[in-house]
Amino acid sequence: MSRKDTVEALFKGRLGAPNAPSPVERTERVRTGAISAMGASLAQLSENAKTVARLQDQISSGDRVLELDPVDVDASLVSDRLMIEVDPTFEALVVSMAESGQQVPILVRPHPTEAGRYQAAYGHRRLRAASRLKIKVQAVVRPLSDAELVVAQGKENLERRDLSFIERAWFARRLEDRGFDRSVVIAALSCDKADVSRYVSMARAIPEVIAISIGPAPKAGRARWAELAEKLQQAGAVAIAEALVRQTEFLSLDSDLRFTRLLEVLRPAVEHKKTQETWVAKDGRKVARVQRGTERVVLAFDEKVAPAFGDYVLGQLDALLAAYESSMVGRRDGSS
Repeated sequence: MSRKDTVEALFKGRLGAPNAPSPVERTERVRTGAISAMGASLAQLSENAKTVARLQDQISSGDRVLELDPVDVDASLVSDRLMIEVDPTFEALVVSMAESGQQVPILVRPHPTEAGRYQAAYGHRRLRAASRLKIKVQAVVRPLSDAELVVAQGKENLERRDLSFIERAWFARRLEDRGFDRSVVIAALSCDKADVSRYVSMARAIPEVIAISIGPAPKAGRARWAELAEKLQQAGAVAIAEALVRQTEFLSLDSDLRFTRLLEVLRPAVEHKKTQETWVAKDGRKVARVQRGTERVVLAFDEKVAPAFGDYVLGQLDALLAAYESSMVGRRDGSS
């Protein structure tokens, strides 16, 4: 079922026209201008009480779209976002809601510990945008357990396809750290156990201050984050990264550029240690280039200078390896 169909099915038949004001309410409004200041205050209190009662009736009767003040809605108990100050997509959402209104309601539950307040399951960006615009936010209010809340939160984001790889990884880690059963994490992310393990491992490999400072980096997938995690294992790399992410210039970049910048800074820590030399034959021909790194040696033959010599060497590798291993055994025996 598409997301549109899901929303339509959710609200079908439940969004009737607003109740017409009762005769009592019409009478009260007619009389308001004539009663005393004390009477007006009492009437206002009465009207507020009726509003609260109507809200409670709507909540208890099932899913309804209500207009809530953003200040009365708290965030989910588990964050699924890595938010940064420079976020063009959020600014575009603010403009869209200012011009066209809120198109899709958010989902909230009555706050589990604070009467009169709510807790968001999904729609946090729409909630922030409504707060920025100082307007009410349209919300579906539904009683939810903690597990139901985070599963709804995860599924909504997956349907919208707007969580980046690292946000999914951190969402998985936060759910696990919060003590949710692995089955709940799997349901929230709509993935299998192996995927959850990879997500959690990746989130634990990236220090939180660095991940939060970079943000969602939507263009960076698992491979690039794995490369960054590997670079951060180098001696001193975390200190270098933490110093960089505090710089004003770094914080002025968008999330993808922050990721790229950090990776560029950390890459030379290995690459600068590489040395390159040229192997010259006895007759002066530059036959091959040798590049030495911390973990590998690369030998590149110049086909123009010595055609097919690389293939010849490749054919001799078995014999060369055997000769090398034999010489190493001889050295060990001679030194014992």
